[in-house]
Amino acid sequence: MIRTPRWTRWAVPLVLVLVWLGIGGTLGPFAGKLGEVATNDQAAFLPRSAESTKALEARKAFEASAPVPAIVVWTVDDGRVTAAQERAAAQAMAGLVGRTGIAAAPSPAVVSRDGEAIQAVVPLAAELGDALPEVLDQVRGAAGAVPGTEVRIAGPAATQKDLVAAFAGIDGLLLGVALGAVLLILLLVYRSVLLPFVIIVGAVLALGLACAVVYVLADRDVVRVDGQIQGILSILVIGAATDYALLLAARFREELVARGDRIRAALAAVRRSAGAIVASAATVALGLLALLASDLTNNRALGPVGAIGIVCAVLTTLTFLPAVLVLLGRAAYWPATPGPADAGDGGHRVWQRVAAVIDRAPRRVWLSTGVLLLMLAAFSPALSSKGVPLDEIFVNDAPSVSAQQALARHFPAGSGNPAVIIADAERAAEVQETARRTEGVASVRPLTADARSGAGAPLVVDGRVRLDATLEATADSDAAKETVHRLRERLHAVPGADALVGGYTAQQYDTQQTSARDRTVIVPVVLCIILLILVGLLRSVLVPVLLVATVALNFLATLGVCALLFEHVLGFSGTDASVPLYGFVFLVALGVDYNIFLMSRVREESLRHGTRQGVLRGLISTGGVITSAGVVLAATFAALMVIPLAFMVQIAFIVAFGVLLDTLVVRSLLVPALVIDIGPRGWWPSALARPAAATGTEQPTGIPVRTE
Repeated sequence: MIRTPRWTRWAVPLVLVLVWLGIGGTLGPFAGKLGEVATNDQAAFLPRSAESTKALEARKAFEASAPVPAIVVWTVDDGRVTAAQERAAAQAMAGLVGRTGIAAAPSPAVVSRDGEAIQAVVPLAAELGDALPEVLDQVRGAAGAVPGTEVRIAGPAATQKDLVAAFAGIDGLLLGVALGAVLLILLLVYRSVLLPFVIIVGAVLALGLACAVVYVLADRDVVRVDGQIQGILSILVIGAATDYALLLAARFREELVARGDRIRAALAAVRRSAGAIVASAATVALGLLALLASDLTNNRALGPVGAIGIVCAVLTTLTFLPAVLVLLGRAAYWPATPGPADAGDGGHRVWQRVAAVIDRAPRRVWLSTGVLLLMLAAFSPALSSKGVPLDEIFVNDAPSVSAQQALARHFPAGSGNPAVIIADAERAAEVQETARRTEGVASVRPLTADARSGAGAPLVVDGRVRLDATLEATADSDAAKETVHRLRERLHAVPGADALVGGYTAQQYDTQQTSARDRTVIVPVVLCIILLILVGLLRSVLVPVLLVATVALNFLATLGVCALLFEHVLGFSGTDASVPLYGFVFLVALGVDYNIFLMSRVREESLRHGTRQGVLRGLISTGGVITSAGVVLAATFAALMVIPLAFMVQIAFIVAFGVLLDTLVVRSLLVPALVIDIGPRGWWPSALARPAAATGTEQPTGIPVRTE
């Protein structure tokens, strides 16, 4: 018999490690370059079929591109605006004409009714990109020539600048916070020097590969990326890669003790954990891809981007990590000594006690935890997802917010950000009168050839006219959205007008309505995907249905907690329209991960020892690693809170809290107790459901025998 040279046994793992290090060195820089192909232009993420999107397209006939308004607000230090200040404001605006970045002549300087402020609207070019802050500084500099006033800039341009500032340099900070949290937790939990660093390196390699793939696709306009998606991608890859690595490393430790040979241990660990890891990754990746059914472009963009990240996390876990573990062997766990973690050796004492409690009274355990979750879930309808008001978009003070507040104090709150009406020219007068008489509309003004003065007949382009309706309420308020809804109802009733109502408020309204529609479509799709994966993995029907029901209940309970905390503790009046959907996709898909890790091991043990013993053994052997994975994932998502946006803070809290609730309550107590109480019939139609296959009597150390 020909014997394989000893050195060849180490060649494959060594080559794998070198290949991955080469990939990391080559593609790693793309993590920092992703911002080059990202856009924070929210107009690029509108619903495809919404009326506001159609209005935006029709609006292009009246201007080369829809400008982004910057609303300049002057407030006097004392008393009322003087004639000299009014003239100075008009001259300052006239001086901006023709400057780079200014799309059209600014509007006339208008004094407020209370005489204490002046307003002018400066249309900025839509695609300024990184030049936006510089152009706004020029506007502010010109406006500063008005003596005795304080200058503020409000409107979409100012908000966009603050959004860019919120994401500026955030990649490095977010990555540092996330990796630091993961490393600290791993060091504390595993008391090993090398293993945490190996896991972190694997996560970073996965992130580098994912960013490189996304960069190439975004550069070719295959996918869209914005600052939010960048942040979520980083957190998702790091969290998922760490979770999968923990599961594989724990299984390698068991196999290393049982087999002694590190190569055979690595092969066995990959073989026995790959099914659970791939199934878990599939639930997340396919759940994210279900977002492709959304009518919102940013939701559809997140789907493939997130799925790419999950695939990269699986690749490093099943190739790079086993190769490193083979090369390191027991040294990977130093100074701790690898010991058996299976149920036959008793496992961790904490999980022995948890298993004993469940074994003594499973029905009492699942009823009590189920009632607790139902009580929390009862508050979930109170969570408002109608959108976040402008003054709550940023969790810290932002110049655009204070400027908008100053604008609302002295002018109709919708000033400078009108509802844009596109209608048939022959019905222009009737459309204007109908809009003017609509409740919530402060004024209606047609676009004329001389847009600056507003004088002359309405400008007609291809038989259509444009009218700007200034709303009484702030552009992002519920009252403004209700006004847009009324406008559409009345204008659609004007015969032959073929009216479209767009603009910022209409876009917000359509986004909100589309998000509600997306939830009704995508939520069932995600649940069906997860159920099918669980049925295929566990080869049963009832247990997968129970698992899906428990993670859905966990999601509703999390929303109930958020309904109480967001309003009464954190001061949010509501959430962004897409927050519940994002929270559902992440929390349900990731929550199923832990049930997959648990139940795949339970099924493995049940084949040898019966259902009851299989549950207890599976819980003890996986309890520590799954809890560690849950804590790591929660800490990773909590890192999103460094981004000073309400949307990111809300997503971070929902996922972090929900993962902890799922890990510590649902997976640790509710699911094991339910499966034990149901017994072998829960595995129907597999062979485990037959009594002969479920009569194991062996019990793990420290677990009392319960009389059946």
